[in-house]
Amino acid sequence: MTVRKGKSLAITIQEHMAIDVCPGPIRPIRQISAYFPRLSPTSSFSEPLSPNHTVAAPTALSPGGQGGGAFGAGGGSSGLLSPLLPGATAGGGSLSATSSMDTSIEIDSCDSDDNTSLGTLEFDLLYDRATSSLHCTVLRAKGLKPMDFNGLADPYVKLHLLPGACKANKLKTKIVRNTLNPVWNETLTYCGITEEDMYRKTLRVSVCDEDKLTHNEFIGESRVALRRVKPDQTKHFNICLEHPPPLPSPTAMSTALRGISCYLREWEMEQQRSLEERGRLLLCLQYVPPAVDEDGQGELKERSRGGLCVGVKRCAHLAAMDVNGYSDPYVKTYLKPDVHKKSKHKTAVIKKTLNPEFNEEFFYEISFSELATKTLEITVWDYDIGKSNDFIGGVSLGCHSQGETLQHWIDCLKNKGQKVERWHTLTNELPGSSVQE
Repeated sequence: MTVRKGKSLAITIQEHMAIDVCPGPIRPIRQISAYFPRLSPTSSFSEPLSPNHTVAAPTALSPGGQGGGAFGAGGGSSGLLSPLLPGATAGGGSLSATSSMDTSIEIDSCDSDDNTSLGTLEFDLLYDRATSSLHCTVLRAKGLKPMDFNGLADPYVKLHLLPGACKANKLKTKIVRNTLNPVWNETLTYCGITEEDMYRKTLRVSVCDEDKLTHNEFIGESRVALRRVKPDQTKHFNICLEHPPPLPSPTAMSTALRGISCYLREWEMEQQRSLEERGRLLLCLQYVPPAVDEDGQGELKERSRGGLCVGVKRCAHLAAMDVNGYSDPYVKTYLKPDVHKKSKHKTAVIKKTLNPEFNEEFFYEISFSELATKTLEITVWDYDIGKSNDFIGGVSLGCHSQGETLQHWIDCLKNKGQKVERWHTLTNELPGSSVQE
């Protein structure tokens, strides 16, 4: 190339003809393995390869597979190091057209998104049976799929218990900026997880990319059956992220199967409604014995009748009752039968949450013999302005209850003076009572 001072850059006609111009459609960038193809077992050879064959520089770097000048001097064996394209002929007959087509298809298949690695995620799970809590420690991720223009991502991790409402069960880690190998070391805790939940629920762990201007992008997920986690034992997971399972679409089926698909979808929605949970309630019960003191003559005298102390600690995973996907919950307590209508107590309203913390206590002055004939009714409501409040769920504790509620009531009566805490599952209807506000 000749450059003259004060004039524009000049290119000779020889140099212009030497420039490799590639007309036609844009082809994918070839990988380095394209120049060292793996031979297909079904391919045939016109002549065997021998050590005497000399390997020269690649000649077919252009789509036409032809080179010029010094690159064409390698003879027939020079085609061994050239990428094999459909329709291209390799010199010397070393590889057949079938081998070339097999190699080309194999190379093109590696460029598809389905075979692209989404990355790996490392986390720990621990179920604490004493506190009925599930701890998920998100450690790190490696080799995440790039989601931004700079070839990086802003990843964070979301947790979701299935089945269950998304808003109530969603937990999220912090966001790590501009990395494909983020480190969180962050522990997320689910409260109110019973042993029954550990047997039938699944934890969905998904990695997403945060975008400020558009919607956050999904990178990959993994689902872990909680029955794989033993109580009070930390289990370590190092899993590969996967695409979410595809949802069946009736439009992709034949006409004869569309009716069946719609029926199955409606049946599945009914099953999800039947499994829909109203939420969990953490109660603390304590029977306070009568206080006694001595009078002036040394005799013991009862100062009070004693009573039941009801502690409303918190709720978890409540059903969403408002259009914003949340609720404004509060709790009411009754000690029934209530002839004089004086046993109602109510907590404060906590706005826009599905996991409220109340930490309020109410005291019912009642003797131990009378308490055995009473039923404690706890209801959770969603507060609304200008209309009736919505009933979320409730639970009844007494001698006529069953399961965990009955056991909690018996433990309270047996252990006088001691606080007994337990989680309870809220139900849609309470036996023998009205759920109207």
